[in-house]
Amino acid sequence: MKRLGVNIDHIATLRQQRKEGMPDLIEATKTVLHAGADGITIHLREDRRHIQDQDVLDVRKTAPYLNLEMAATDEMVEIALKAQPNACCLVPEKREELTTEGGLDVIQFKNSLKPKISRLKEAGISVSLFVDPNMSQLDASKSVGADIVELHTGHYAQLTGTDRDRELFEIIKSADHAHSIGLTVHAGHGLDLSNVQDIAKIDVIEELNIGFSIVSRALFVGLESAVQEMKALIV
Repeated sequence: MKRLGVNIDHIATLRQQRKEGMPDLIEATKTVLHAGADGITIHLREDRRHIQDQDVLDVRKTAPYLNLEMAATDEMVEIALKAQPNACCLVPEKREELTTEGGLDVIQFKNSLKPKISRLKEAGISVSLFVDPNMSQLDASKSVGADIVELHTGHYAQLTGTDRDRELFEIIKSADHAHSIGLTVHAGHGLDLSNVQDIAKIDVIEELNIGFSIVSRALFVGLESAVQEMKALIV
């Protein structure tokens, strides 16, 4: 059965608009888990645009399973070592971007990634790399010591028709290859009720991490229902 990790970043985005503590991130965490999510994902960005340092510690106390997305920097590694999430997903990050725009270039940053991954794993934290569906990047992910790859589905989500079919085929090939070389396979980015099922049908993908579409849907049906709708589609 596929696991659903719910990213609650954009609940924090709304809170930060007025910085008055509403909506409450811990209440959101409890609601998401009660609705059937298998874990919580948060992204501590370098510019702290939504999730704050204290949020990481507070959510960790509440969530049985926390996946911390972060840039591969020394600062973020130190925060992760203090917070002790279950997993860290290393992602590329540009301050001017609205959301993560693509996968991490593991090949280019191989030498700098290795020691950071080692430190996290020595602390008992599983390490995931957010990568495009590309065989060379997957092989590089294995070589630097990653436990997991999360395949970037953002391009797939933006395409239609035969273009989407071609991208889906690349995701399937990449997922199978990653699994064959001993990597656990996750997927995420841009997934919503209209496009998630074809990704969820890929046998070797064990977990989907979805946030923005669930939080957006919650405006109309409530957070618990939005999580339950997505969970029903992926299982």
